[in-house]
Amino acid sequence: MSAKPDISVPTAGSGAPLRPISFGDPAVIIDRRDDGTVYLRPKVALGDYPVRLTDRLHHWASVEPHRIFMAERDKSGGWRQITYAQLLTSSRRIASGLLARGLTAERPVVILSGNSIDHALMAFGALYAGIPFCPVSPAYSLVSKDYGKLRYLMGLLTPGLVFADDAAKFADALAANVSGETEIVVSRDAVPGRQVTMLADLLATPEHPGLDAAHDAIGPDTIAKFLLTSGSTGNPKAVINTQRMISANQVMIRETLSFLKDEPPVIVDWLPWNHTFGGNHNIGLTLFNGGSMYLDAGKPMPGGIEESVRNLREISPTVYFNVPKGYESLLPHLRDDTALRAKFFHRLHAMFFSGAALSPYVWNSLDELSVLETGYRVPMLTGLGATETAPFFMSVNPLTSRSGHVGLPVSGNDAKLVPNNGKLEVRAKGPNVTPGYWRQPELTAKAFDEEGFYKFGDALKPVDADDLHAGFDFDGRIAEDFKLASGTWVSVGPLRARFIAGHAPLVRDVVIAGINRDEVSAIVILDLDGCRLINPALPPDDLAAAAADRLVRDAFRERFTRFLATSTGSSTRITRAILLDSPLSIDRGEVTDKGSINQRAVLDHRSGAIDELYSPTPGAHVIML
Repeated sequence: MSAKPDISVPTAGSGAPLRPISFGDPAVIIDRRDDGTVYLRPKVALGDYPVRLTDRLHHWASVEPHRIFMAERDKSGGWRQITYAQLLTSSRRIASGLLARGLTAERPVVILSGNSIDHALMAFGALYAGIPFCPVSPAYSLVSKDYGKLRYLMGLLTPGLVFADDAAKFADALAANVSGETEIVVSRDAVPGRQVTMLADLLATPEHPGLDAAHDAIGPDTIAKFLLTSGSTGNPKAVINTQRMISANQVMIRETLSFLKDEPPVIVDWLPWNHTFGGNHNIGLTLFNGGSMYLDAGKPMPGGIEESVRNLREISPTVYFNVPKGYESLLPHLRDDTALRAKFFHRLHAMFFSGAALSPYVWNSLDELSVLETGYRVPMLTGLGATETAPFFMSVNPLTSRSGHVGLPVSGNDAKLVPNNGKLEVRAKGPNVTPGYWRQPELTAKAFDEEGFYKFGDALKPVDADDLHAGFDFDGRIAEDFKLASGTWVSVGPLRARFIAGHAPLVRDVVIAGINRDEVSAIVILDLDGCRLINPALPPDDLAAAAADRLVRDAFRERFTRFLATSTGSSTRITRAILLDSPLSIDRGEVTDKGSINQRAVLDHRSGAIDELYSPTPGAHVIML
């Protein structure tokens, strides 16, 4: 699978070749059943994988002990670095301290902090000891107003130790949600009224006499970590991630993105470790392939993207991962800053996006800049995965990659496509699939079918119904689809993607409404960066001001009119929209900390907006055509 295919020829609609990279192109055996169910099984079997992820830490600490594993900015603006040898030593010390405390899966480690080297040290110490850890979204502590999710998950996980790098920042959340019997470990500062353990003291722990035996006892079914996912309920579910899941998935990634074998990856990354994309996929492939990760404290938003630009001016990545909003925010800087552009594309094998569709405008613009700098289009890759699949499950190849396309299952994963209300619901089976949700057996039972396939809840559509080898496009979430009063089904996923693309750059997301109504309507979440392109005088963080701005509303109406003209029937015809003037709530489960929208939760909690949309005499908030 690691041979270099000839992908340097121009493709349809492009005037420049793709950069040639090593890539394992997924190919499958297709089994169609009489009831319409389709099974897809990769032709190439999955190779061997390590028993435990830390086996790769031992390997690289021996082979390349002085290579940088991770770096982050320090207070002086320089780079604090940790090598593979230092990571192994620190992991063994922290693991010794955790073993001495008698921590187990019943009393795991909970990490409240964002991405940092200290966070990584705690995580790898837990991994080395065979004690599960759970990285928690900082937003649960720092953005939430009532700590509802944090309180719930503390009860679900019953941690024996809680880590926060900055005690002052997390002091209120720690005081309100961590019992007096639970140890708190911090990198710096203090929690008023609470005794804390300093990370430096934990790092000074003498090696436990049973450390090597404990590490050797870690097996494929040992729980490595819990990753939280909200699903449709809004309450966190703790997805069990075993050593087998993570190690097998890293082989799947390495054999598919096989350019990772050609050169140790260098990554500049901000994606949060409490999510599977950043925490499993990116940290895992860095360690597994002996790479180096530079932590990016920037974010794809005004006041945050500048830090990402600063880092990318210094570090040339070999592969770059981001969400669509991140590429969109980076694009004007790449266009205007020739030095940044040269550094970014200097040794870039591929880019990768996940989490949402990447707009054609952004994709084409990145292609143009890549060609301008290198003469090649750098391949843009994506696929389909989930927290429950560790996450890599399906992948495009460089030739077929486009927004909305998810490709075919990669080696080690069997896919099952089940007819469901005119769509094909996708399900997965493989060594990278979770055994279930921690302490929630009823949710675990619902997540799997009678053959043991995990049910994504996503629908796929074949690119070519007569040739499934051509791969599949994403066709929305099954649970988001609904019927109008006429009985007509509304396919939310494709309609939502078309709406966002048709209203670029003004719209970040949209909630499609109309359950049991006569027509479809839209609750629009504006993109403040895009709105400021229309009216630069708008404040950078005032949603209400943008929603009320005449220039923004006129620009939206113009795009809305064009979009309406593309409608093909009642299921795609939207004639009413409301521009949301208040932020979505993380406490109510309307939005995750990475910006993903829970359509059902918004519809449940925004009844006033729904009533206004369908009022016989709607107010000025509603834009009607």
